[in-house]
Amino acid sequence: MEQRINFITLGVENLEMMKKFYHEVLGWAYLKDDQGIVFFQLNGLILGLFPTADLAEEIGVENNRNGFRGFSLSINFNSKSEVDEVYSDLLSKGAKGIKAPNDIFWGGYNAYIADPENNYWELAFNPFLVMDEKGNSVSHP
Repeated sequence: MEQRINFITLGVENLEMMKKFYHEVLGWAYLKDDQGIVFFQLNGLILGLFPTADLAEEIGVENNRNGFRGFSLSINFNSKSEVDEVYSDLLSKGAKGIKAPNDIFWGGYNAYIADPENNYWELAFNPFLVMDEKGNSVSHP
């Protein structure tokens, strides 16, 4: 099977609140907002917001969302100062700060925010990651 991801779908409890966060706080434009699901075109993939109960039903599993979900999503930047700027900007717009920007032992730099339903987003600078002009990861030595 080919190594790729096209969609990431987050199950959300409050679709209207989450739409507002991603659109107004992160500043992302809607790709589609239709019939109870919202899509945002990212660089090379699409993020979907879909009501948790509907997503669980579609998958055929119990709708049970307790505590830390065991994953984070990451947006990488070209410098530590970009991480600092974006973190401060997002906090000023109402994002929940989880971990302030800091150096990481292996040479990187990161911070964490959470959306209103506690999906964790890492804001990172990885000096070993090469990105193209659109922000796509192209290599990691």
